[in-house]
Amino acid sequence: MRLTRREVREKALQSLFQLSTNDELTKEEAMIQALESDHDEEEVEKSGIPVYLNTLVSGVIEHEEQIDQKIKQHLENWSISRLAKTDLAIMRIAVFEMLYVQDVPDRVALNEALEITKRYSDDRSRKFVNGVLANIVKDEKEA
Repeated sequence: MRLTRREVREKALQSLFQLSTNDELTKEEAMIQALESDHDEEEVEKSGIPVYLNTLVSGVIEHEEQIDQKIKQHLENWSISRLAKTDLAIMRIAVFEMLYVQDVPDRVALNEALEITKRYSDDRSRKFVNGVLANIVKDEKEA
């Protein structure tokens, strides 16, 4: 089972979304369920969880407080709790990549987030996600 980085990001989104709605689910179970939505159980079992998927999901969970703080700095008249769970998960993945993944340029993380938002949210969400992430990219460049 070979997944592109975008497909891995989408599986990370699905995993993080599941974890945000089901407290009893483990990180590994969420990732396996996300993978099994497109691949059969035997294929997932044979291939295992892709390393980058584990990196994204584990990293977002581990650094959630710092990531959310970065997002909060760029929310105008919004709070994290009011954001759609899908949009929040997409932004968390992108911010994690910007802050903690050295081989992913900030612009790539931003563009990937927008492409995924097009698929899983609406145009209003895409514009909102773009505004927040573009401001974070700008801040990171200035830092």
